[in-house]
This record gives sequence, structure tokens and C-alpha cells, in this order.
Amino acid sequence: QVQLVESGGGLVQPGGSLSLSCAASGKMFSVDVMGWYRQAPGKQRELVATIITDGTANYADSVKGRFTISRDNAKNLVNLQMNSLKPEDTAVYYCHGKIYYRSNDYRTYWGQGTQVTVSS
Repeated sequence: QVQLVESGGGLVQPGGSLSLSCAASGKMFSVDVMGWYRQAPGKQRELVATIITDGTANYADSVKGRFTISRDNAKNLVNLQMNSLKPEDTAVYYCHGKIYYRSNDYRTYWGQGTQVTVSS
């Protein structure tokens, strides 16, 4: 059983920083794309950032220049460094992973979510 376990998050003042981490564990053949999504109250879940195995990252326009996604392929970890946080970044942040259980077969998984609140 594959699990994505998130850590980090919490309460921070506007302009502050937070770091999120997500670890994939369980029986895996390989880990492909990993990413972070978020869902604010009353809104749909949206992409924040994704990263592939070679480190190529993709960001939502709203976080470009402020957030940095990174991964450790050896540890099946993905991190999200969030700087210059704004109140509109407040949301539940979810880790997402495309994980192969055989060479040609994969499933996608979600973490349980971690709350990020930006408020003074």
C-alpha cells in the first residue's frame, strides 16, 4: 500500500515562510511526477507546483517567484518551500504523486492534506 505523508504547514504571518514535505512510502516500482495542490474554503482544488524526476518544475502563475518545489529521488521526497506568503495562500495543501507499481502500470495518490494559514 502506497502512502503519501505530508509534514509542515501551520500558521504564519503575511510575508513569512513555510516549508512542506511529502514522503512516498510502500511498495513502489518508481515515482514519476510529484506535486502540490491546494484547496481554499469554497474553492476547487488547484495546482501549485509539479516536478518530474529530472527536476523540471512547473508552477502556477500565482506562486511563481515565491514558491520552490524540489525532490529527493533517492528518498522519494518532495518539498515545497513557500516564501513571501500572502493571505490568499491560505488553504489545505495536498501532495500528489504518480507512482508506478510495475514498469508500465501506475496509480496516482493523494496525501491527507496539511493546513497552511497566512494571517496576522
